[in-house]
Amino acid sequence: MIVYDKLWETMRNKGITQYKLINDYHISAGQLSRMRANANVSTHTLDTLCRILDCRIEDIATFVDK
Repeated sequence: MIVYDKLWETMRNKGITQYKLINDYHISAGQLSRMRANANVSTHTLDTLCRILDCRIEDIATFVDK
């Protein structure tokens, strides 16, 4: 299972809010909701977030073996 707990911490550290992602970078509110629920999101969304946040995938997602 992939969890996105690190995303919110990385956003906080970079000073990027969900509002800014939605309004300035046109990230779908639905995609952010899916990430809050640790649901499936596209690799395109992950790539876009890494570019916006200038970070690596490990800074936003973690694999948890359940």
